[in-house]
Amino acid sequence: MKVSPPREKGADDVVLALDGVSRVYGTEVEVRALDDVSLDIRAGEFLSIVGPSGSGKSTMLGLLGVLDLPTEGAIRVRGTDVTRLADAERSRLRGEAIGFVFQQFHLIPHLTALGNVETALLYRGLTPRERRTRAMSALEQVGLGERHDHRPVQMSGGEQQRVAIARAISTDPGVVLADEPTGALDSSNAENVMQIFADLQSPERAICIVTHDMHVADATRRRISMLDGRIVADEALNGGSGMGVDS
Repeated sequence: MKVSPPREKGADDVVLALDGVSRVYGTEVEVRALDDVSLDIRAGEFLSIVGPSGSGKSTMLGLLGVLDLPTEGAIRVRGTDVTRLADAERSRLRGEAIGFVFQQFHLIPHLTALGNVETALLYRGLTPRERRTRAMSALEQVGLGERHDHRPVQMSGGEQQRVAIARAISTDPGVVLADEPTGALDSSNAENVMQIFADLQSPERAICIVTHDMHVADATRRRISMLDGRIVADEALNGGSGMGVDS
């Protein structure tokens, strides 16, 4: 059964969807990590996926990000069923439509903040000047324009995560998927990062955060709860009640 998601004002276009998706691991002993899950993520949404260890949220993230394929069901990116695409075409669509932010920042140590953001723009047919302009714009959106020439070792953990966010949005994706983005941060930097995510939400872009932290989840506007590989709740939230993020 498909859960009817709370509707966000202006959020009409489904940018990412799971349709009857299951993911089974193993052969002799099967583990059903995700069990017949359907989910629509619409442009403009700011949502979280929560659940205890083993609930299926990490498996769901891998499928939403087209980093894995389902055993059953379909994954649709901008209406296209990616399970029917060749690997190269699937990778191209993922690169164009989805931005990723992880708990570990995955920055290249010898590159500056600007250089790290530019790596997401390589092989996209842009001139070096166009890459630099777009990367700089992304850094300015996360409040790090003046720190563009600093390397990761010269930056705090919160600043490094903001560089990672800038890298994710530099390609102008329709959805940003964040996996425990505050997990390596103290509470002050975590709140700052969540405020940045709230600010980056737009009518054209969805933000989806996978977390075990209910304070983080409460700062979003829609919360999806997982248990035993299924969605057990899909709730509209006020947004910002948990970490001081304005709705």
